[in-house]
Amino acid sequence: MTEQDKAERYKKRMQRKEKIVDASIEKADQEKGLLLVLTGNGKGKSSSAFGMVARALGHNMNVGVAQFIKGRTDTGEEAFFSKQAGCTWLVLGGGFSWKVQDLAEDQARAAAGWERASPFLQDDSIDLVVMDELTYPLKYGWLDTDTVLKAIANRPAMQHVIVTGRGAPDALVEAADTVSSVDDIKHAFRAGIKAQPGIDL
Repeated sequence: MTEQDKAERYKKRMQRKEKIVDASIEKADQEKGLLLVLTGNGKGKSSSAFGMVARALGHNMNVGVAQFIKGRTDTGEEAFFSKQAGCTWLVLGGGFSWKVQDLAEDQARAAAGWERASPFLQDDSIDLVVMDELTYPLKYGWLDTDTVLKAIANRPAMQHVIVTGRGAPDALVEAADTVSSVDDIKHAFRAGIKAQPGIDL
């Protein structure tokens, strides 16, 4: 096959693809606030959510971020986004459960965190809400999944919500508009490399 033949085949393939994509775009005529779930065992769920925070702020949207498990206030994302106009940032956690090692404390902290974060879902001035690591309090039963899903369902119509964390409950996945699972193929930590500023924290 000549280079000209390859170029012609490529052009025809891209023309077919363009028609398919254009037809899909034409059919997508609805507008609504989306519920996105970023789950799986791999690295990058929160990072993806914070990328959407940056995107939303770039569109002059208002954002509310609630971090349920993480208790650190020295991460790069918190340092940057908490200073941005239009971004409200709540650090609600006390660290991962294997650090706290107290069921009652974990339950109480999750309940207190939800008390502070859930008003985001009633505020129509907030365009994007990130519930970072919310899957853990749901998975472990520290928060009632039905109560959380009802609050999400009753949010302002055009408000977008992102929930991150491993082991997303089936009911949350079912309720979501978009679900992405991040796979764990390889991680530097398992090779003895500690968390790096700008990459992991």
